[in-house]
Amino acid sequence: MKKVFFKTFGCRTNQFDTQVMMSKLQEFELSQDEKSSDIIVVNSCTVTNGADSSVRNYISSMKRKNPNAKVILAGCGSHSKGESLFEDNKVFGVMGHSEKEKINEILKREERFYEIGDLEHIDSTIVEEFVGKSRAFIKIQEGCDFACSYCIIPAVRGGARSHREETVLEQIRKLAANGFGEFILTGTNVGSYGKDHNTSMAELLKKISMIRGVRRIRIGSLEPIQIDDAFMELLDEPWMAKHLHIALQHTSDKMLELMNRRNRFESDIALFNKIAERGYALGTDFIVGHPGEDESAWKEAIERVKELPLTHVHAFSYSKRDNTVSATLKPEIRGNIAKERHRELTELVKAKNYAFRRSHNSNLEVLLENGKEGVFYGFDQYFNKVEVRSSEDLSSNWVLLNDVEVGVDVNRAAL
Repeated sequence: MKKVFFKTFGCRTNQFDTQVMMSKLQEFELSQDEKSSDIIVVNSCTVTNGADSSVRNYISSMKRKNPNAKVILAGCGSHSKGESLFEDNKVFGVMGHSEKEKINEILKREERFYEIGDLEHIDSTIVEEFVGKSRAFIKIQEGCDFACSYCIIPAVRGGARSHREETVLEQIRKLAANGFGEFILTGTNVGSYGKDHNTSMAELLKKISMIRGVRRIRIGSLEPIQIDDAFMELLDEPWMAKHLHIALQHTSDKMLELMNRRNRFESDIALFNKIAERGYALGTDFIVGHPGEDESAWKEAIERVKELPLTHVHAFSYSKRDNTVSATLKPEIRGNIAKERHRELTELVKAKNYAFRRSHNSNLEVLLENGKEGVFYGFDQYFNKVEVRSSEDLSSNWVLLNDVEVGVDVNRAAL
């Protein structure tokens, strides 16, 4: 059988999509070595111009390292850059999101192809195993109805649409039966789940929690306006991971307006404080250096970050994305300024995280994911990384830790 190697760029949604494609391979051998593979499927990201460059560079490198391999472009980049890469003969084929469940037939083609499909498709595949994982990512929805000025994702993923509830539940039943205990709900805009099916995230969570074997549920990312009273009622449930990632993107109302965001700081901080009082760690996304972020806006933003009970941050220096509103805005922020603001923000939140870990250093429930030579790594319920030393093989095991050394970057324990 011909060997197929998957290269995945970008988000957890892409990671799940790769698992879907892997599960559909019937007449091919899954390979872990790109240099000896017959076919290389590139599940691409296109969230920034830089993401596009990373994909293009990888494709070019494969042309040198494995010139005989057929390179297939999949993922979000197939919609934004697929046509040009195909016309320039950089790839053998292009397949859109809606075609991934047909991958076994598509990969058998001997002639070059461009199958972009549509942006309305919803997968029906049940993935029963995750290759090389101890936690399972479950995609519950696709697409986004927001129109943030910096973002191209709605144009390449389509509008928000939910997976069928029974498909999601059956997916989790099978994975739980195969030994998975932690599930991460993911999607393009996870919090929009259910609005097209007359249900909600809260209802889905309650049904997932009733499945035998489910021990912990994490949620990829939520928008502030998507956290309603029904969701808040679930925060004390023992199966809820005590960490929420709530995407703010900024803390200056001026910048939030320029970004065409739906949240504002006054309601954001009230929400964060309310959830933090329930013992939760809180993370967010934050874009620094977006056009229009003058010195006064930044000073206001960083002072407001100091007020927030943040423990984690995904900080991004703004990267222009062609064909978005933000790409036309002025004034642009110089790279060195954005880099310094990024450093200031991440160091501030790092200090907040350290203080949180010092006050939450016992009764830590950790799922150890991998390890070698007696050192294993995993995440506790607060989504803080933990290093555990043991003479036993603890891979994929749950451990309860009460004697933890709180380091600057990571918690450590010995068993």
